[in-house]
Order: sequence, then structure tokens, then C-alpha cells
Amino acid sequence: MNRELLNLYGLKFNPFATDVPVESLLTTPAVDSFCRRIEQHLVRQGGFALISGNPGTGKSVALRLLAERLGRTEGLNVAVLTHPSSRLSDFYREMADLFGIALIHNNHWLGFKGLRHRWLLHFEDTRTRPILLVDEAQEVLGAVLTEMRLLTSTEFDSRAILSVVLAGDNRLLTKLRSVELLPIASRIRQRLFLTRAEPAEMQTLLDHLLREAGNPGLMTAGLKDTLIAHAGGNPRTLVILADSLLAAAADLNREVLDEKLFIETGGAGAVKAER
Repeated sequence: MNRELLNLYGLKFNPFATDVPVESLLTTPAVDSFCRRIEQHLVRQGGFALISGNPGTGKSVALRLLAERLGRTEGLNVAVLTHPSSRLSDFYREMADLFGIALIHNNHWLGFKGLRHRWLLHFEDTRTRPILLVDEAQEVLGAVLTEMRLLTSTEFDSRAILSVVLAGDNRLLTKLRSVELLPIASRIRQRLFLTRAEPAEMQTLLDHLLREAGNPGLMTAGLKDTLIAHAGGNPRTLVILADSLLAAAADLNREVLDEKLFIETGGAGAVKAER
């Protein structure tokens, strides 16, 4: 949404876009508790943490909030894996780039050795601890997940040198129940399960986004109720539908978003298509 349209509605940013400023995202009590547990426990102990839930329940938002908080925490080297479906060779190339080591001729052993050596040196010299964040982790190959496990610890599993936070949908849970990956499942120290949101939680989300964007009165109370009813407890469906209505309102030069606009633009049909 361009600046002219934002000014039309008195908005600092589009409250329903995917790039809402991280400081304006809603931190629920469950997400806040999870982030505190990662900050206070996992990064000291190392090992794995897990964010899981159905598509659209807020896993990526939780990871964004966690990344922002960890980035403000002294003594952490936070890296984000950007290509979760990589093969093992590409995984090591990305890890080498993220943590600043030279990877010679795609040699996995040298990459493994180099990463562990770098982390141990950083910890001894600066007390800096590495943490790896992985979104869409259901796409990570089993061999790569196993390699992450081997990278996390040393001294016969008595000393953890890397923390990994995996965020993925229920396919990740199924994958972790496989015999091959049970050693990872047994190392998950902290968990966040995101489920269907209650109507009151959806109301809080809408109100928060509109307030942060600068126009809490942009939607009528009736429209909020309508959107919440049609979103079925899925936050992503809620904001996608709200975003489409905002675009329609701008096109029709409407000052306020209301139930009439929802009906005129076929909102209910859009929700069914989204599902």
C-alpha cells in the first residue's frame, strides 16, 4: 500500500501486510513465555526448541518476535536458515556463510569441524553462544536434521554448543516421530504449540494491529465480528481477509470499513476460497 493510501486512512503502515514492523506485532502470553524460556534456559543449555501448529496460526510471527528479542540479548550469535529444503552440501555452505568459516571443496567433515571449532573458540573467548532459527522446518531433510543434532553438542553429549529453534506445521511433528529422528525429539527442551484462536484472541489481534497502525476506528465493531466469525480461529485468514477489504475500500473511496463493504465485495466467498 502506497503512502497516499496510507494517508487516506491515517495509517503509519498497512496493519494487515506480512511486513508489519516487529515492534508492532502482538505478543501473546504464550509467545512471551516461550521467548523468555528460550532466553533464560535454552541458550544456556543448548539443544532444540520447537514451535508447531497448523498453517496460519502464527508460527512465523512467533519466530520473528523471538529473533528480535534474541538479537537484543548480549552474548548471542543469532542466525536464520533461509533455505530449509537444502541438501546436506547446501546446508553446510549456508552454515559456513552464516557463521563465517571457510568451507573447502564442499567437505562436510571440514565444515562440521570448522563450525564446532569456531563456536568453541567464541564461547571460550567471548562467551558468545550460537543459536539457529529455522522456519518451515517441515521441509528440512532428515539427513540435515540429523546433522544439526550432531552439531549441537560435544564431549559425549554433556556439553551443548548450539541451540536450534525449529518452527513448522504438523508435518514436522510427524517427521520427528520417525525412528531416524527420535534422537532429536528427545532433545527438545522447550515447546510452543499454536492452536485455533478463540474469538476474544482474534478481537485482541485486530484491535492491536489497528491501534499500532494509527487508526483504531478504521473498522466498525460489526465488521470485526463478521471477520472473526468467518476466519474460523485462523489469524492468517483474518488478516488476509482484512487486507483485501482495505484494498477494496481504497478502490471504492470508502472512509470506514463496514459490513456493507464485506457483503459488496463477496467477502464470505473469499474466505471459503482461502480455506
